[in-house]
This record gives sequence, structure tokens and C-alpha cells, in this order.
Amino acid sequence: MSSLPTSLYFTNAAGLVQEYADYVRLQYHPGPRRFDEFTAVLHHVTRALTRYGLGKLLIDQRQMTPYLPAERVHVVEHWLPRTIVEGPYRYGAVVQAHDVFARLAMDTIRTQAQDLPLTYRFFSDEVAAIGWLQAQ
Repeated sequence: MSSLPTSLYFTNAAGLVQEYADYVRLQYHPGPRRFDEFTAVLHHVTRALTRYGLGKLLIDQRQMTPYLPAERVHVVEHWLPRTIVEGPYRYGAVVQAHDVFARLAMDTIRTQAQDLPLTYRFFSDEVAAIGWLQAQ
């Protein structure tokens, strides 16, 4: 499987969305995010997943700051349900944040979304995350 992106799909101050042959990659940028920039990145992740029906997302959170409460609510109540249906998002490989509070915020999202038809795996290494994602 290809390790080079087929395209840069979208970027803004919150993050970067890239399409690969068999998955979509979301990389969060460091620093604070505006809510509109955060939701725009997620919207484009949904569009990229939908475009090819890939259903697989690599989420690079290494430089991410913790999710804000409004961001957590948006992910769990709006973005995940929509993206599972439209994406169809099924597998998420998360390269964990260096910031312990960002990891805890992601764990809260995972717990709140545990009833959704979605499988997450967490990794400290991007190569291992890609290998798992491609095996799905």
C-alpha cells in the first residue's frame, strides 16, 4: 500500500487532511484552535472519507492540544454519527498526543462513543498505526 498521499485535501490553522490510496489522514496542528476551524477540518475529513468510501482514518494527534468541551460535544454528538453514516467511517488509528490532557480528552470521546459502530486503536508510532489501519 502507498505511503505517499495522493492529495492534500484541506488545511487550515487547526489541522491538515490528506488522502491516501486506502485511508484518510488527519493531522492536528499544535496550539489553540478556533471552533470554526476545528469543525471545518472535521467536515473535510468527512468529505474525503465519503469521496472514496474508504472508512479508514489515521488521526495524528501528537501535537494536538486538548479538546475543548464544545469540541468534544461536537465530535460525539454531531461529527461521529454523521461521518459513520456518510463516510462510512469504521476504523480509526490514533497516533496519541504528547500532551497527557489531550490523551485524556480523546479517551473521554472514545468512552462516550463506545456504542457507535467504530473501532479505534491507539498507537505511539505512526508506522504501526498505518500497518494496523491497512490490515482492516
